Parts: sequence; structure tokens; C-alpha cells
Amino acid sequence: MLLAPENTTAPPATDWLARADKIGAEIAQRAAEHDAEDSFVVEAYALLKAEGFFKALVPAEFGRGGATVTEIGQVIRRLGASCGSTALAFAMHSHLVAVAAWRWRHQGAPTEGLLKRLATEDLILVSSGGSDWLASGGTAVKVEGGFAITARKAFSSGSPAGDLLMTSAVYDDPEAGPTVLHFGVSLKAPGVAIRDTWRVLGMRGTGSNDVELTQVFVPEAAISGRRPAGSWHMLFHIISMIAFPLIYSAYAGVADGARARTLELVRKRTPDILTASLVGEMENSHVALDLAMARMIDLAETGTPGPGATSLAITLRTLVGRSAIETVEQAMEAAGGQAFYRQAGLERAFRDVQGARYHPLQEKPQTVLTGRVALGWDIDG
Repeated sequence: MLLAPENTTAPPATDWLARADKIGAEIAQRAAEHDAEDSFVVEAYALLKAEGFFKALVPAEFGRGGATVTEIGQVIRRLGASCGSTALAFAMHSHLVAVAAWRWRHQGAPTEGLLKRLATEDLILVSSGGSDWLASGGTAVKVEGGFAITARKAFSSGSPAGDLLMTSAVYDDPEAGPTVLHFGVSLKAPGVAIRDTWRVLGMRGTGSNDVELTQVFVPEAAISGRRPAGSWHMLFHIISMIAFPLIYSAYAGVADGARARTLELVRKRTPDILTASLVGEMENSHVALDLAMARMIDLAETGTPGPGATSLAITLRTLVGRSAIETVEQAMEAAGGQAFYRQAGLERAFRDVQGARYHPLQEKPQTVLTGRVALGWDIDG
């Protein structure tokens, strides 16, 4: 008697883009309202959580999403075309998960506990990286069993809905000197307060408030990493390679949305040479954006972290940011006077995309580091 073969069919892969498109159609309707009110995109976050996006990048070995950086980069870009704030805030959570997953898989780093919590508790992470970078900020004072942390962390995107702040502070180690301690702290812990400070030009719905920590106790066992303050460390080479593609996917999405809206408006006109030329310039910038973005994502998936990969990643960050800004500016020029009205959505895209200028490393520091790498000079010089 013949036995039926075992069913070895793998479960169907999650169509993350289809889920993103579904959410994008809903959040687009509220994007202008959140922008006008300086209010957090709370409904969008609820939709993202319901569709499993906050644990999408948790490795499949932990029983969760198993999505790739490529997939979530595309998701963020799709969301950005509908609501830049939703895309950028979600990117800040996503890059933390992606870095933790990469370190677990490639370095055997002790990030398993965090990944398991993400899988089972569906946590939302908040990054303070935009206000810390290599030097970090705030102080860590040694106390019994751990450290007392006092700091104020700006640009903490997603803070109104966040569960854990992934941050750092500087401990004046009597032997090693100024040492940056990395740790996560509950946003509901004693001494943690979210300050409603986010009144800005663009990306107004990200909830990127200041988070203030006053004598917050962090146990010694909760310190996930230590490094010299102010110097490049392997952790930051990993962050540069993986985080920037996800963050800048949000700005690429904003540019996509502005381009699509402009084409929709301009197609209704009687054809003329000047309009065709203006749209052609926009298309040039958008293709440059696509090319740099694709290389950036590929680097995140296949690169080896180190000074060379970091130099390339931050160069691409500059090129993507510049091309995204140019695409939106040229979209507004091609659209003409209609772009000046809020209802067209282009002036919001113009304001949102300006945020691409301000993430580290900004263009001038980037060119210095890239030049040092090209010359073979010490990047900490």
C-alpha cells in the first residue's frame, strides 16, 4: 500500500506590501489632520499593530514575522506616500528590531531576550539615537545593583505609543574613562516622563517628543552594551548599514507621493513644452532616488559592517535625502500654484521631506568621514 507523502508545504509567506497598501489607504485620510493638529498618528499605529507590523522583523525562529529589511523598507516607502509621519515613526521602531535581529543572527549577540519579548508582547520600541549618536548624552551614576540615569532625549519618535525607550547614557568609569552604556527602559518606569515638545516644520505626527529621565534605576543586568564615548564602534557600523535604509525609505515614500500627486494634477492640462520639461526634471531626480535607495537596501542585506560599509551607507543617505528633496521641490514647481494649497498635499510633502536633512550623519560630517575612509585616515581623528 502506498503511503501519502508528508505535507511539507511551507506556510504561505505574508504579503506585507498588500497589508501596507490597505493601511495606506486608511491613513491617508487622517494625515492632513494630524499635520494640522501636531497630533500623533495613533490610529495608524493601531492599524500597524493589528496587522503584525511591529513584530514583522522578528526572525521566524521566534515564531513571528520573519520579514526582510527589503520587505519592510518597501512597506515604509508605501506608507510614506500616504503619511510621512506614520512611515518615519514606524521606521524608528523597525530599525531597532532589524539591528537586534542582525546581531543575534550574525554575532550571537545577547539580543534574544528582546526579540522574544517583541514576539510575545508585541512591544513598540522608541529610539533616542537622533539625539545621542557617538557621544551619547545624559549621565549614569553607579548605585547599588546598577545605575541611576538622568538624561533628556530629544527626537524620540513614536513616544506616545511606545513601550521601551532604547537609549544610552555616559558613565564616568574610573578606569576606562567616559563609557557609553546602552540599555532599554520602560516608558512607564518611575522617573520617566514624556514632554510634549514636538512643534516642528514637518513630520508633525511622529510624536518625536523629548523623553526625560530623572534618577531612573537601570539594573546592571539590563546594560546591553558598553563602548568608549565619542568613538566609532562596531555597533554603530551595524546601525549605519541597517538603520539608514529603513529611515530613508520614509523620505523616499514622501517623494513618491508628491510625484504621484503632481502627475495626477498635471495630466489634466493641455500639453506644453515647459510642463513636460519640469516633469522630466522631477523624473530624473526620482530615478536617482530609486537607484540610491536600491543600493542602500542591498547594502543592508548583503554588506559587512565596518568603515567602508558605513562610508557607503551614509553617502547613500545623503544621495537619497538630496534626491527626495529635489523630487518634491520639482513636483511643486511642475504643479504650479496648485501646490501652494494645503488640499493638494504637496506643501505638506515639502515640509515633511525636509527632515531628511537632519538625521546623522548630516551631509557635511558625512563628506568628512567619507573622505577619511577614501584616504585611509583614522575615522576617529
